[in-house]
Amino acid sequence: MEQERAERISPLPGRDGHVGGIESLTLDGRRHYFGFDHSSDVVLSPLIDDPDAMAAFASAHMRQTTGTHDAAYWADLVACAAEDSALAEDAEREFTTEGLRGRLPAPGSHLLYLLGAATEWVDWFDESPQAKGACERLGLDESDPEFIDQCLDAVREHGTRARPDEWMVVSFHLGAATRHLPGNWETLFAPLAECVAHHE
Repeated sequence: MEQERAERISPLPGRDGHVGGIESLTLDGRRHYFGFDHSSDVVLSPLIDDPDAMAAFASAHMRQTTGTHDAAYWADLVACAAEDSALAEDAEREFTTEGLRGRLPAPGSHLLYLLGAATEWVDWFDESPQAKGACERLGLDESDPEFIDQCLDAVREHGTRARPDEWMVVSFHLGAATRHLPGNWETLFAPLAECVAHHE
């Protein structure tokens, strides 16, 4: 049954067959698992809330450096991912819908890291001349994954009206990234998009 369910879970476009491990997070108390390529900091699978289905998915669509493995092998890694992470402390892996809706993410947070990893660290500033202009006025390097942090610092401390260029960068970056999320990663980030809209 779990194998059948896993077969109904589509791999993310362009990320089928990658080498990776298993990570997890909780949203509103429910644990979700996902494949992760630690060598390139990229998410490899949708969020999967059943450990057996995650193991079956990994067996079908992921590899380790030693090659492909059966679901029983992956089940051990899934169990470990519930207890420990190579990415963040336990508290950083716990999210609530209310919390995501209520406050912009902290600079350097695990949430921002996951947003980058889920979207393969792409930015879309060429889609918005206004946001690109704000980046240029602020002297930001859009190729630096941490460029958003100083803007978030300013907005969280001074407010969106006092720092319009920083807010333009933050709101466009977070909004564009959530629009381009693959698979069901919107499950985690839809409340963040609501938070951005609330501040506008």
